[in-house]
Amino acid sequence: MQVSVENTSALERRMTIGVPAERIETEVNKRLQQTARKAKIPGFRPGKVPMSVIRQRYEDGARQEALGDLIQATFYEAVVEQKLNPAGAPSVEPKTFEKGKDLEYIATFEVFPEFSVAGFESISVERLSADVADSDLDNMLEILRKQNVSFEVVDRAAQNEDQLNIDFVGKIDGEAFAGGSATGTQLVLGSGRMIPGFEDGLVGAKAGEERVLNLTFPQDYQNLELAGKTAEFTVTVNTVSAPTLPELNETFFKQFGIKETNIEGFRTEVRKNMERELRQAIKSKVKNQVMDGLLAANPIEVPKALLENEVNRLRVQAVQQFGGNIKPDQLPAELFEEQAKRRVELGLIVAEVVKQFDLKPDDTRVRELIQEMASAYQEPEQVVAWYYKNEQQMNEVRSVVLEEQVVDTVLQKASVTDKAVSYEEAVKPVEAPQAD
Repeated sequence: MQVSVENTSALERRMTIGVPAERIETEVNKRLQQTARKAKIPGFRPGKVPMSVIRQRYEDGARQEALGDLIQATFYEAVVEQKLNPAGAPSVEPKTFEKGKDLEYIATFEVFPEFSVAGFESISVERLSADVADSDLDNMLEILRKQNVSFEVVDRAAQNEDQLNIDFVGKIDGEAFAGGSATGTQLVLGSGRMIPGFEDGLVGAKAGEERVLNLTFPQDYQNLELAGKTAEFTVTVNTVSAPTLPELNETFFKQFGIKETNIEGFRTEVRKNMERELRQAIKSKVKNQVMDGLLAANPIEVPKALLENEVNRLRVQAVQQFGGNIKPDQLPAELFEEQAKRRVELGLIVAEVVKQFDLKPDDTRVRELIQEMASAYQEPEQVVAWYYKNEQQMNEVRSVVLEEQVVDTVLQKASVTDKAVSYEEAVKPVEAPQAD
């Protein structure tokens, strides 16, 4: 077998492979002999059909099958021989494909980029530290109460945080528009569910009152057909209901699956959950900074095949998340390219760090992570046992731990600044940068 390789770009390789005719004929004959043993042809006993008849009837099919298998086999042999690492399936173009002649074909494909991860010292990380104060716990209890608020009809003017049952009709230039009308809908004033001015315009209204609101849709409104347009909403208030916060009692505690029946026990369980959330938030922010730093310090070219695969994966995830009748390939690739590129780059860089430092998942950390996740459930021992019986789940946990070990490896060399902050600041999500 003859092989030559041409570098057509940083990652693309054009490999010409020649396969001797003798090897092709050997594979064709092997298939014909297999066919001869089981072929059923009128006038001949099974296994006694002359090879000339078998060849006349089945040679073309056997040759096509042999050529296809040989291309697969010799491509694999060639990349091993040339020490190449393909990043995707090759595009195959036959040069000679004639009976009795050597097979020659061209395989064009991309390889994984070869690089060493560097620049750890240039990475700056701000590592937050915080505690769950009693005031943070008190605030969380109020949030939990508000999430479980009940409403009771009252005979007074509406206030912020009241729930109104309303009918409304929206019109633009005197014409009703799609999605601009509803009957019997529940709206909590101050929730921000409606466009700016809608909820404010109903403060002070009473049951049975009708109000006309002239409002403008935001310029960045999700429905582009309505963005920036002025609309008139005629709103009828059917009922006004005042909020009633639940008491912190055994009935309330049971809603959260907590066995404790007293306030101190409930506070202890809520604090544990808050501390778990705090640890995860701090760890996540450190990881994001490390990954951003690795990307900035190690610009690499991404194989198109890997990028396309990741875009398709994100398309499928989007359809699964939002549903509807749309198919993944109907979603524009441009929507996912930036995210896909980041994920592929990070995957390659993280894998290279693992290789450079010979990292392997630490069994102790794997168990600690499983126990941490299991602690959120009522029967943590059963959850731990379930993980250890499920190899797929265990592999996912090992991957998470390995990524954490990559972060720790970078932190040993990076510039790290510790900063004490409040619980609220520590768990607050990082805002995504605004597009220009």
